[in-house]
Formats: sequence, C-alpha cells, structure tokens
Amino acid sequence: MTITQQELESRLLAAANALRGPVDAADFKTYVFPMLFWKWISDTWVYEHDEAIEEYGDDLDDEIEADFHRFEMPKGTLWSEATGKTANLGAEIVKTFQRIEKANPRSLAGIFGDASWGNKERIPESALLGLIKAFNQIRLDPSTVSHDLLGAGYEYLLKNFADESGKRAGEFFTPREVVNLLVGILNPEPGESVYDPTCGSGGMLVATINQLRDAGKDHRTLRVYGQEINLTTSSIARMNLFLHEIEDFDIKRGDTLRAPAFKDRSGAVRSFDVVIANPPFSLSNWGADRWESDPRAIGGVPPAQNGDFAFVQHMVSSMNSGIGRVGVVMPHGVLFRGSAEAKIRRRLIEEDLLEAVVGLPPNLFYSTSIPACLLIFRGQKLAERKDHVLFVDGSARFDKAKNQNVMSDGHITALVDAYRTGEDPDGEGVAGVRLVPFEEIERNSFDLNIGRYIKVAAEETADLGTALISYADARQHRIGTEAVMFGRLVAAGIDLSMLEASDE
Repeated sequence: MTITQQELESRLLAAANALRGPVDAADFKTYVFPMLFWKWISDTWVYEHDEAIEEYGDDLDDEIEADFHRFEMPKGTLWSEATGKTANLGAEIVKTFQRIEKANPRSLAGIFGDASWGNKERIPESALLGLIKAFNQIRLDPSTVSHDLLGAGYEYLLKNFADESGKRAGEFFTPREVVNLLVGILNPEPGESVYDPTCGSGGMLVATINQLRDAGKDHRTLRVYGQEINLTTSSIARMNLFLHEIEDFDIKRGDTLRAPAFKDRSGAVRSFDVVIANPPFSLSNWGADRWESDPRAIGGVPPAQNGDFAFVQHMVSSMNSGIGRVGVVMPHGVLFRGSAEAKIRRRLIEEDLLEAVVGLPPNLFYSTSIPACLLIFRGQKLAERKDHVLFVDGSARFDKAKNQNVMSDGHITALVDAYRTGEDPDGEGVAGVRLVPFEEIERNSFDLNIGRYIKVAAEETADLGTALISYADARQHRIGTEAVMFGRLVAAGIDLSMLEASDE
C-alpha cells in the first residue's frame, strides 16, 4: 500500500522529533539520514528477496538471488534483526553499519558517516529507541514509496533541518530556488558531465538530474561528480543521490582548493561540461600559500583572507573549453573589490570568459543576509555575446517570508528567460537586462557592480547598491591617493615599513 507525500513527510518528521531534547537540532541530520538510508536498503532488500522467492521458489540459490539485489546485506544486518537488540544498541548499530559498508566497498564505503552512535552522552539510549520506533512505522520499499516520493521526502527533511539549523545550514543546504535558477541557466543535456566542487548535500547535482527527467530527457546518461570537505555532509550527498535513483555518480571527500580530487592523467584538474557551485562566501585561510605556482591561478592568487576568486578560478579551470559553462553563487563583493581580486576579475573579462552577472534578491540564504549574485562563465560564447557581459537584475523578484525571502517558480522562469533571450520578460525599461560591451566595462576599471550598468529594481537593494558604488568609488580614490603619496615618500627616501602601509 503506497503512502502519500504528506504522510511520508509527517512520518519522517516524527522520526526526527524523537531526537528533540537530548540532541541539538543542528545534529539531527547526522543521525536521521543514516537511519533513513539503512531502513530503505533493508526494507528494499526484503522486498527483493520476496520477489526472488515468488519467481524461483525452491530453485532459488544465492547466485540467482544476487541478481535481484542492488546492495548486499550480510546476515544480521537487516533493520528487523539489528534493532531488536536490548542492550548496547548504539554499539550494535555501529557494528551493523561497518558490516554493510564492508560488504559493499565500491558503493557504500563510508556512507553512514561518523556519528557517535555508541556515545550515550551524545545520543541517549532512550532517544535512539525513539528514533527506531518512529522508523518502525514507515515501510520504505518500492511497494510503498517510489523513488520520486522518497527523494522528495529526503529533500523535505533537508529543508526542515536547514530551517532548524539557522546560519549553520549554509554549510550543507542552498535554497532550492537558487539551485533551480542556476540549473535552469546552465541547462545540462543528456550525456554531459556535471561537477560541483563544494557539493554539500548534493542538491545541485540532484537538481540537474531532475531538470532532465522533468523535461522527458534521458537523465540516466548524465554523469555527476562532487567534492565536499565535510565527512557527514559528503555522506548525506551520497545518500541523497542513491535515494533519487542516481547510480552513476562520484562524490569524493576533501579540500577542493588545497587538494582537488578530480584530475586527468597529466595531473591537471579534470574538465567537465557543467560546473556548478555555491561555495562558502569569503572563506579565510583557504590555502593561498599553495597557489603561487598553481595553474588554476589564471589571473593571480586571491587574498589569503578571502577565497572567493580561488573557487571561481578553480571552477573556470575545471570547465570544458568548448561546450563548458560555469555557474557560481558569489557575494556582491567579487564584482568590485580591488587589489588582487580586481586583477583576477580583469583577466577573466579580458579572456572573454565571463558571460553574465545575475543579481539575486536579498536575504535568500541561511548563512548570510548580504546580497549575492550568480557569475556565469562559458567556454565559447555565442557570436552576439562575444566581448560583452550580460547583466540581469533579479533583485526585485522575490516574495517576503517570515525569516528569509523566497522566489516563486514564476520569478525563476522570468530570470532564466532573461538570461537566455537577453531581453526583459516584463518589457523594456521595467527591470534591468542589458548586454554591456567590453569597452564600457573597461572604462569603469572592470568594476562589475550591477548598478553601474542597469537600474537596480528592488528598493532595498537599490539603496544598498548605491551605497556599495559609493564605497567602491571612495575606496578606489583612497587607494589611488595613497599610491601617489607613497611614491613621493619613497622618492624622498622614506622607509614605508614604519607607516605599516597596506599593499593595496
């Protein structure tokens, strides 16, 4: 008997609520997702076993049965077997997870993460029993829940945990409207490779698959790759892809900027058709000391205290030079900051790699309320967009919500259309969409602040945009004045180190 989406979400939420109290809400995902995944592969194994018996009866042997199963479940590791223990349940779960991972080394190694199941201070036995009891109420096999339903339920829990986690949610969850907008712009096609260097819980990779599936295209030929520095989050990403019926994927754990996991035979970073990411904003101590001779530093080494352009340059370096395109979420600061970042920005524009800047509505993200934008790069631009950058203002396309603003499907469609056509879907002059020539950007010293090129629509963003332009102008004026002054002081034989002058 199948259950509805609402019933599934209600039961999954009840399972999570069993932890409320002894476990911090921000840690729910660490415990709930491994249990959900275990319950799913266990129930599905039993379902497949019953199918095998029904088809082969007494002729069934181990070799035949193996063809029915996607995952191997060693004796004693089924949900009903392991959760029936009455003592040291946490330790039993650890042992069970280890046995399942060992039996499926190619697909499930490390997938259950590193939760402290046996630590009764972190998760009391009573909370663990409550979690098991809640999951006992849900049957998770193909006769009850389809992959679409299960995947949507998983996304529902991710969103719910993100809401509970507040700012910490930025580490593993990007609002789905931003994801759908970025995927809509990059428009992945069957047979292409898609790579997310900071994949978090895998939402962007899942969205690329779903876009093809919803369009009636063959999503099974899409190859997806991701890297994630956090062990728990990388495990959640792998579970997310499995539950969405995606098998051709490769998620690696590690530091993308210090040790990129995907390389070709020559040692260079591997190239992909679609590169998509929402990296952590303005990451400090990101590994600048290793980038002096790194070929990814196309326009130079970004400041040690801000890794925004390190992520941008890594992604551009990972882009197929032919059909490749890159979409990355960035804070507005990358559009106008000076010094080393200005040099990198100029190089990317001069190489004619930057195709578009899309301004996003304010207050969309869990981790920050500062304004953000999308930077779109393309290996080979269309003829009419060569030596130009398309500016799209999406700052007014949102609905106010209790804690964060949200974008509707209509808002997303309007911005995707604006990017593809280069025209304002609301009509000329209503909101900003403009293809700006290289010469004009050069005259503005390669400053990409959206307000310099088009009228910014949202009132609250317009105020901020004006303030940012004023700040950028004042800052550039100060830097220029200081440079002149320092030059005169050096000419006069004065040691600048005594002034502790900045190298800006």
